[in-house]
Amino acid sequence: MAEASPLAEPVTARSGRPASEVTLEALAAGELRTADIMISAEVLSAQAVQARDHGYGPLADNLERASEMVGLADEEILTIYEALRPSRSTFSELQAIGNRLDEVGAIRCAGLVREAADAYAARGVLRETPPT
Repeated sequence: MAEASPLAEPVTARSGRPASEVTLEALAAGELRTADIMISAEVLSAQAVQARDHGYGPLADNLERASEMVGLADEEILTIYEALRPSRSTFSELQAIGNRLDEVGAIRCAGLVREAADAYAARGVLRETPPT
């Protein structure tokens, strides 16, 4: 049986502002902050439940990882993105990123980084030595 929709509650932005208050009028009046237009972890998690309930497992997995990333700084996300590019990181550097993500509760993201490290090792696209 499908889980009850977790979106039964009013949708809020990362700031906590109700989505109904995020309007063009509020923007024009200078009443919105950046966090008012950013998605919250709760909404992403709720979307993941809906995706999984409707048979979209891979999409649900991505939304669950996205919900973990909400708490990360943009700079950290970009650093991880760069590290995940082929031949940019050593196996141990990717493992260290996975450990860091575990420490901040981004367990699914940590697992994905470790999976990438294993796949890169199997394909020979890891950087062999640290940069000089």
